[in-house]
Amino acid sequence: MGASLRALRALVLLAGFYLLGVVLLALLAAADIGIIAAGAHGFAAAKLIAVTVVLAVPIVRGMFMLRTPKGEPVPGVPVTEAQEPALWQAVREVAAQVGTRVPDEIVLIADVNAAVSEDARLLGLLPGTRRLYIGLPLMTGFDEMQLRAVLAHEMGHYANLDTRLTPLIARGRAQLIRTIRHFHDRADAKVAKERARQEKKAAQRLAKGKTAQKVDTAGQGAMYRAMAKIYVAYGNFYQRATLSSARRQELAADLASVRVAGRDSAASALRELNALGPAHEFYMDAYATLGVGAELLPPPGEVFGGLRRLLEARRAELDELRRDLPTEPTEPYDSHPALAERVARIEALPDDGRGAQAARPALALLSAPEAAQAALEQAVLTPQALALTRVDWPELVHLSMTRYVSQGSEEIRAAFTAEGADPARGLGAVLDAIDADPALRWRLADRFPKSEEAAAATGRTAREFARPVVRRALNQLVTVELTARDSARWELSWSDSAALRYPCDDFEEQLRSALEAATADQCDTEPLRKLVLAS
Repeated sequence: MGASLRALRALVLLAGFYLLGVVLLALLAAADIGIIAAGAHGFAAAKLIAVTVVLAVPIVRGMFMLRTPKGEPVPGVPVTEAQEPALWQAVREVAAQVGTRVPDEIVLIADVNAAVSEDARLLGLLPGTRRLYIGLPLMTGFDEMQLRAVLAHEMGHYANLDTRLTPLIARGRAQLIRTIRHFHDRADAKVAKERARQEKKAAQRLAKGKTAQKVDTAGQGAMYRAMAKIYVAYGNFYQRATLSSARRQELAADLASVRVAGRDSAASALRELNALGPAHEFYMDAYATLGVGAELLPPPGEVFGGLRRLLEARRAELDELRRDLPTEPTEPYDSHPALAERVARIEALPDDGRGAQAARPALALLSAPEAAQAALEQAVLTPQALALTRVDWPELVHLSMTRYVSQGSEEIRAAFTAEGADPARGLGAVLDAIDADPALRWRLADRFPKSEEAAAATGRTAREFARPVVRRALNQLVTVELTARDSARWELSWSDSAALRYPCDDFEEQLRSALEAATADQCDTEPLRKLVLAS
């Protein structure tokens, strides 16, 4: 479908919203005329006419919302051609190859994404300011040819006038949502008013010693919700129609990607996206923000820049994501076709002879990648986040894990305290309390959740259930003790979870034996004292 036909369809869909409003207003007016023509008088007739007038208000308000709502600006770092000449040159070359006007602005953002927008005017009939958004995490995982493939895809949206039609489609969607919200707000207000009336009446009856009736608001606002359902039905149709067009636009933009970067680079860019998205999300959760609870952040530039370390260390895991693309069928309300479908369409194209082209990392297009990543932090992080202490990665992992393990042991320390031990004085005080009263260990286990089988057990069987609970509690206190004295350290690993490095190679085996001795029927805490307190 050409741009003209798509524009016509968008206009027809928007006109359908207004037509629906006119039809409903006409029906309401016809109802009023029918009431008057029937010679109805009195309070009931006046009330029915008032209801139709009240129902008409949200319809009129929705129809005359003329301004298309502006979305929140995407936080990022705008870069000029003087600041990033190589990046701008690449964008200019891609735009020329696609056959479209170069964007007026380029903004570096914090997402694994690239996107375009255009501030078109007169419902998309006149062009406006074009902005190209490029995610620094995207550039971190891409090579230059993959980035050019994605840029060509986005330029394809400009060439196909997709961005010009966006305000028109957004206006119709916003007017539908606003009208539906008006009806629901009025229904909710009616329910609240009736509830307040009934509650007041009930309170008065109770004050007089009478029985109060149960509050019942069933049926209140039903007319408003019925009107809302009509608009919801049209909204579903509107969404299906516009999003099916959006899916076709994505496939058309993919062809622009192939023309510019080649079949193999275009396909590999989409495969890389499937790996890069989850990798970035995992990195932000498990690494970049690991220290937030301990009021720590990585060094400047590393909040986003550290992603490259994870990508290098977990290459084999990510290869699996590059191969196995999601194959879920497209839903009617999806804006993009399934990734597997897009890749299959590209890879089914004839070989264009360009193959997998060797290319430098996409970040090489930036004059100073580290400075760009540091600037992005200033643009997207909250003032509270920017105020956190910056430490290098090894120290961040050790300090954060030390604090979290200590916080996680609060329940264990509380249980020992309740049994007469004093964990605040350290592991030695706990072991002293166990030596004075070995049965303390089994009472301690009673303070933690149990399975039904463990709760029913008695005697030796009960101790067998309790033993691993006590071992875990003591092991937690050992970790707190060792890290507090810096005798053990949490080690950073980009390929695995953080691991605790003990004072010597066979320490873990010795600790296992010492914990078994401390939780044996014949309690012996001496091995644990010698191993931990002397470390």
